[in-house]
Amino acid sequence: MYRNFPFNLVLASASPRRKELLEQLGFLFNVEVKPVDETPLPMQAPEEVAKQIATQKMDAFSINDYPANTIIITADTVVAIDGLILGKPLSHFDATRMLKSLSGREHEVITGVCLKSTSKFISFYEVTKVCFSELSDADIEFYIDEYQPFDKAGSYGIQEWIGLGFISAIHGSYTNVVGLPTESIRKALLTFVEDF
Repeated sequence: MYRNFPFNLVLASASPRRKELLEQLGFLFNVEVKPVDETPLPMQAPEEVAKQIATQKMDAFSINDYPANTIIITADTVVAIDGLILGKPLSHFDATRMLKSLSGREHEVITGVCLKSTSKFISFYEVTKVCFSELSDADIEFYIDEYQPFDKAGSYGIQEWIGLGFISAIHGSYTNVVGLPTESIRKALLTFVEDF
């Protein structure tokens, strides 16, 4: 649908899920990733952490190194429960601990997003509330062993077995939980065209 979009897009993410979502949205883009320190500042709210890290990812790029009609997109997703951020699990034990904390409860998935061209900068975050039904110890053990969710914030991927069988409700954007709030990004990208 957006094959004739008048900007060159750069997705600054190595996430195959983000890449797939932007492709499904209909945009053409290149992927380019630059390493950044993703350590959150102390005492920050989860929403601010997501925006901060997305901004740090953007700061690693110099927009002036690209053609004038380039838009760079960065994003960072965090999972939080009771105001505490659940990062990517460091071990099987860590993943088990996280999933037990999510079992039978509602948590938040927050994605911070930045879009930047030579003339415009947009930064926002989106929050989706996700409710898990009860997870037994056997459910958790099976999921971790079979799906190895060690590259996923909160130790789960909503598009996987655990999301299919144990998500009882979602309030907000589903794609935000996957890693990219596509509706909001589509709307933001179109504002660049309006100003072009």
